Amino acid sequence: MPGKCVIGLQWGDEAKGKLVDILTEGKDLVVRYQGGANAGHTVVIGDDVYKLHHIPSGILNEGVLNLITAGVVINPPTIIEEIKSLEARGIDVAARMKISGRAHVVMPWHVLEDKMWNRLVSGEDNIGTTLRGIGPCYADKIGRSFAIRIGDLIQDDFADRVRKIVEVKKRVLTAAGDEDSGSLDAEAIIAEYAKYAEALRPMVTDTNRILLDAIDDDKEILFEGAQGSLLDIDHGTFPFVTSSNSSGLGISTGSGVPGNWLTNVVGVMKTYATRVGGGPFPTEQENEHGQHIRDEGNEYGTTTGRPRRCGWFDAVAARYSARLGGVTSIAITMLDVLSKLPEIQVCVAYELDGQRIDYFPAHVNDLRRLKPIYETLPGWQQDVTGARSLDDLPVVAIEYVKSIEALVGRRVEFISVGPDRAQTITVSEGQTLESYLAARG
Repeated sequence: MPGKCVIGLQWGDEAKGKLVDILTEGKDLVVRYQGGANAGHTVVIGDDVYKLHHIPSGILNEGVLNLITAGVVINPPTIIEEIKSLEARGIDVAARMKISGRAHVVMPWHVLEDKMWNRLVSGEDNIGTTLRGIGPCYADKIGRSFAIRIGDLIQDDFADRVRKIVEVKKRVLTAAGDEDSGSLDAEAIIAEYAKYAEALRPMVTDTNRILLDAIDDDKEILFEGAQGSLLDIDHGTFPFVTSSNSSGLGISTGSGVPGNWLTNVVGVMKTYATRVGGGPFPTEQENEHGQHIRDEGNEYGTTTGRPRRCGWFDAVAARYSARLGGVTSIAITMLDVLSKLPEIQVCVAYELDGQRIDYFPAHVNDLRRLKPIYETLPGWQQDVTGARSLDDLPVVAIEYVKSIEALVGRRVEFISVGPDRAQTITVSEGQTLESYLAARG
């Protein structure tokens, strides 16, 4: 049975966690396959709010096995703290989750390296990482020589590996003028991570085998992406990207599931656009419109608390992401955030050096020179947070969503009008917004 995948189509923070939580019902497994603790997925159930970073959003559903696979990088103290927090709220994480022994580990030197590079690279060239060591961890994964995986924590040669790596890392950090390099104490790290290894050991296994067996047994699997497609290391706004394949193209490599089995991909996107950190953002609004979106949408990072950059919906970028990721349907979130606006702008094309283009450029220098070409759509100026079906939405709001659907080129399957599970409208497979509006008159 083909798996269902949830990916973000913008620069992250599209409310993927909510959709994953909803779609988990009836699934056997939920799989987190890339990224690290820089992900921030929020799930709201009534008055209960859960903020998840490492742990898959399906963890709140009893009877569902949650997997963290090889494409994820794990910071042991962070994931253990998250596990304890969930257990304090009555969730038996150890019974519901398994971790791949192939997943790489964020070590103390990675955090120092992250801070070092952030200090050395300033201005518009600063990528704006979360300073959690994720990029340096992925770099060591590719470099191989200094990489440590979860499975390595319980090997007999772990202590010797740490001593050798610390020796090299201290030289590099000292040469770069890092005053904190002296805090790297190999013996202290060995003792500390031995405790983490024991805490995580019951959950560590071969997730590849579990997933491939699940495919053979025709199990229902849901894949949860982190960050957004425009942050993909290979296909995003490089170098202002994350360190993993955060588009739909990363599902197979990160999870270990063959690509020909992944045929149902839901792309999640807000009715506007946001971005955290540096990098080009063609539709950014550094004005009252951007501040209105930030305030109404509470656009502050789940992981860092940083205010997000806000702007109008970019249909050109979203269409690029949808095509890139093999998206079969889309989920529109945060419709309620735009409810007070009399008019809404949507970017339908760009102007680059005086010429109109309808594609998303590959080079950062071209992206910086883009001038968005907008289409102005009417606002509905009506509270939609209580809507539970299309019949409850103003016609003008549905027209706005239909315009996005046409511009992106994928059918809308879900419309979210608030953070709670219940604030989600499902458009049935045989229904189109155009036919619905025609019938509604």
